[in-house]
Amino acid sequence: MKLAILLLSLLTINCIAQTTPKFNLDFEANKPGEKLSSGWFKWGAYDLEMDTTVVHAGKYAARISSTSEGSAFGSIAYRIPANYAGQSIMLQGWMKTQEVADGFAGLLLRIDGGGTSLKFDNMNKQNITGTNDWKQYTIKFAYPEGAESIFVAGILTGNGKAWFDDFVLTIDGESVQTLKEKEKPVFKANLDKTFDAGSNLEFPELNDALIANLDLLGRIWGFLKYHHPEVGKGNYNWDYELFRLLPNYLKVAKASERDQMLVKWIEQYGPIAPCKKCKPVAPDAFLKPDLSWIQNGQLNSKLEKKLLEIYKKRHQGGHFYIRMVEAIGNPEFLNENPYAEMAYPDAGFRLLALYKYWNIIHYFFPNKHLMDKNWNDALKTHIPGFLHAKNELEYELAAIQLIGDIQDTHANLWRGNEKMEEAKGRFFPPVHVQFIEDKLVVTDYYNPELKPVAELEIGDAITHINGKTTESLVDSLKRYYPASNDAARGRDMATDLLRSNHQNIQIRYISDGQQKEKELVLYERDSLKIYRWYRKDDERSFKLLDGNIGYVTLKSIKENDIAELKEAFKNTKGIIIDIRNYPSTFVPFSLGSYFVSSTTPFVKFTNGNVDHPGEFTFTEAVEIPQASETYRGKLVVLVNELSQSQAEYTAMAFRAGDNTTIIGSTTAGADGNISAILLPGGLRTVISGIGVYYPDGKETQRVGIVPDIVVKPTINGIKTGRDELLEKAIEVIHQ
Repeated sequence: MKLAILLLSLLTINCIAQTTPKFNLDFEANKPGEKLSSGWFKWGAYDLEMDTTVVHAGKYAARISSTSEGSAFGSIAYRIPANYAGQSIMLQGWMKTQEVADGFAGLLLRIDGGGTSLKFDNMNKQNITGTNDWKQYTIKFAYPEGAESIFVAGILTGNGKAWFDDFVLTIDGESVQTLKEKEKPVFKANLDKTFDAGSNLEFPELNDALIANLDLLGRIWGFLKYHHPEVGKGNYNWDYELFRLLPNYLKVAKASERDQMLVKWIEQYGPIAPCKKCKPVAPDAFLKPDLSWIQNGQLNSKLEKKLLEIYKKRHQGGHFYIRMVEAIGNPEFLNENPYAEMAYPDAGFRLLALYKYWNIIHYFFPNKHLMDKNWNDALKTHIPGFLHAKNELEYELAAIQLIGDIQDTHANLWRGNEKMEEAKGRFFPPVHVQFIEDKLVVTDYYNPELKPVAELEIGDAITHINGKTTESLVDSLKRYYPASNDAARGRDMATDLLRSNHQNIQIRYISDGQQKEKELVLYERDSLKIYRWYRKDDERSFKLLDGNIGYVTLKSIKENDIAELKEAFKNTKGIIIDIRNYPSTFVPFSLGSYFVSSTTPFVKFTNGNVDHPGEFTFTEAVEIPQASETYRGKLVVLVNELSQSQAEYTAMAFRAGDNTTIIGSTTAGADGNISAILLPGGLRTVISGIGVYYPDGKETQRVGIVPDIVVKPTINGIKTGRDELLEKAIEVIHQ
C-alpha cells in the first residue's frame, strides 16, 4: 500500500512538472512584491500593472493604461531565445480594450538577430480602437533565418486602456512550450586549451623592423578574426592561433620572407567559398571600412590579393566573436577570455591584449574618426609599452594609455586596475575638490566634523602638493585619465591629486587672498562619507522656488514623480531641470514630451555592421512624441562636466522643446550605450558603442552638450555658497 502511494505521489509530481510551462505567457507566474508578472518587462512610457479583476482566464491579466503623454506608447514584453528551427511563426493572444483613441492596441511579435529587427508586426494596420470585449487575435509570418530572440508583447498607443492574457506562440504549428530546442553547437574554438598556462613566447630585442612586422601581424590577425569564415564559425581559438604562428614569425628577417609566411599561414585555413550575401559598402555609409593598410603598396602582391579575396568572401551572419545588441546596435564582443588568473600576463598575452583592443576600435568603434591621433599609428606606438611592461602596474599603465588614445570618457580601466589604485594611494583627503577657474578648489567636506582638523575653508585653492604645482601634476598624470575632453578629465583627476600612501601630505593653498601652507591629514576611505561627483541623497526630486518657478533634479527623480510634478508645475512661469548628475530614472520621453507641441526628432545614431566590419550607417531620427498637454512656460536645463551619457541624451531630448534654454558648461562628451571589452589579465574596459548625433548630423561625442548660455562656477561663488547656474536660470525665466 505504501509503495502504491509513493508511486502515485511520484507520478503526480512528474505530471505537474511536465505541465508547468517553460514560458510565462499566461501571466500566471508571479512573485510577491513584483509589479509585473515573472519574465515580463516594460517598453515605452505607459503604466503597466497586473490585473486580478479583469482577466480572460486564470487569476491574472496584464493591463496597459495610457498616461498624459498621449501619442507615446506602452508595451509589456517577454523575450524567448530563438532556439528553434521552423518555417513559420504565429502568435495568438486575447485582448480587451477600453476607450482606445488617437492610436491603437494590438499584439506585437518581433524577431531579432544580428543586432537588428528581422521581422516585426504590431497590428497597427488593423487599427483596433474604442471599447472591445475579450477577443483572440493572431499575428503570423515567415520565421526568419538568423533569429536570435523572439519578443512577444502587447502594445497600446494613444489614449485608453488595454488588457492582455493567454498568449500562445507556435512555430510550424507546435507550441514553444513543448517544441524541442535546437542542440547548442559545440565550437571547436572552445576545445583548444593549448596555451591556457601561458604563451611560452620569448621576444627578441625590439627594433624598428620587428615593430613593423608585429604591427602588420596585428592588423592581419584582427582582419582574419572578423572576416575569415572559418574564424567566424568558431572553428579556431584565434588567440591561440596567434601563439602558434609567432615563434617562427619572430625569426623572419626580410619582408619577402615575412609575406610568404603570412600567405602560407592564411592558406592553412582552407579555401573560401564565394560569398553570395556580401554587399558592397552602403552608398549612405557614414564611415567606411579602412583597407588602406592592405593597399598601400607595402605588401607583396600575393599577400595583398589573398587579403582582398577574404574581404570579398567575408563571413556573413552569426559570428563567434561579435554581434550587435538587439534593438540598440552597439557591439557585443563574444567569447573573449579575460584570462583573469593571469594578474600579470606574459609577453605573448600582453601583445594579444594590444591586438584585441586595436582591432575592436578599428572595426567597431563608432567614433574613431574623432580621435586627435591617427589610429593607424597606435599599434606600432604601443607595442614597446606592452612588451616592455615589467610588472602588473606597468601593464595596467600601458593599457590605460592605449585606452586614452580613443578619447572617450566612457573608456577607462574599470576592472583589473588594482595596482594603479594602490599607486594612487589608500588615504583620501577629507575634502571634495573640483577645478574651478582652472584651480583646484575645496568645494565640500565629506565629514563636516573634520573641518577643525583640516583647517581648510570652502573656496580655498590648492596650488602645491608635496612641493609640486597642481599644474605640473596634472600635466604629468593626464595621460592616465582617459576622457573625451578636458572638462571630464579634470573632473576625474581632481580628488586623486590629494590621495597618497602616506597619511599626511604637504599642501600650499590660497585662502582669502593669502598664501598658506600646512600638513593635510588623510584618512582611510571607509572612514569618510566620500562621494565621486555629487552627493546622492533622498531629497525630493522637485520643489517650487520663489517667483513661481519649478525646480527638478534628475538625480533622485522617480517614475511616479512625473505626473505629480506636471500637475504641480503646469501654471508656473518656468521649470528648471538640473542634470548636473546622472538621472535615476529614464525620462527623455515621459518628461521630454511635456515640452514639445508636436512630434519632434531629437537624436539619431550610427550603428556598425557585423557583416561589413568598419561600416557605420545612420539610423532614422528618434522623435519625442507630442503630448496631450504641452507646458507653456520656459524650460531651462542645467548641465556641466558631471552630465554624462544618459544625462547628455536626456539634455538632447529637452533641447527639442519649444522654449528650452541650456545653461552651464560643456558636458562629458560620452553618450550612447556602452560595450564591454575584456582583455588578458582580467582587464575590463568599455567604449561608447553607438554614435550619437543631433538630427542634423552634428556631433555630440567629445563635444558634449554645448550650452546656449555658458555659465561656470566661480571661486567667489563657491566661497559664498551661491549656485551661479541656478541663479542664471532664474534670471532667464524672469526675463
